[in-house]
Amino acid sequence: MARTGFFHHIGSFFLLAATVLLIVVSISAPVVNDIALLKVKLSNATDDHRSALTFGTFGYCVTTTAAGHDVCTGTHIGYNPVAEILRIDSNIDDDFSSASTKAAKTLTKIMILHPIAAGVAFIAFLLALGAGVVGSFIGSLVSLVAFVITAVVLITDFVLFSILRRHINNTSSIINNNSNSSTNAKYGVALWLLLAAAICSLIGTVVVFLTCCSARLHSSRNVSHHKVEPSYVAPARTRRGRFF
Repeated sequence: MARTGFFHHIGSFFLLAATVLLIVVSISAPVVNDIALLKVKLSNATDDHRSALTFGTFGYCVTTTAAGHDVCTGTHIGYNPVAEILRIDSNIDDDFSSASTKAAKTLTKIMILHPIAAGVAFIAFLLALGAGVVGSFIGSLVSLVAFVITAVVLITDFVLFSILRRHINNTSSIINNNSNSSTNAKYGVALWLLLAAAICSLIGTVVVFLTCCSARLHSSRNVSHHKVEPSYVAPARTRRGRFF
């Protein structure tokens, strides 16, 4: 892998970057309060009291500018974002159907794939780091699995939080006609980090796989060039003396 080693290490770097990004997404609220997949500015917010609701992988937080006044849930798999939004902010219309509420709660359980994808990506990084052809090939397969897991949870998160964001902002646009303060929602930094992790995982998978195939092809050519073909050696002629 001498000729492809540089590009192979680039692929391994992308796998490591995907691992780090997925870890950051996994420790979003309530582990780290300000890192959110969806951030909702509450209608009771003022210039001095900017309260917000941050949804993360294993729960959510009600954050304020005052240090030590954040209120967060415990860390657990799955939660009900719709019920929490309606409970905290009365300005949001309660027109979510029971099916939508249950679907949102179910989709949050799929977020367990965030740390799982991080673990699989890290295993792929370790395998690719071995620089062997077989190890790199297995690493590319494992990184492909990591990409698929990341893509699945990325689509799930976008579907879930797009529904919530659209509903909150639609309600906000109506309230905003009669009030200067209204609830609004936007995608959090963790969701964009998850997108970046999926891209890094895909690039790492492709690069590691291509460098693995290139190294295998280069190795095969070297073996064929170093093979010694049996050659025919003519028998030495004995030199005859002159007759006279």
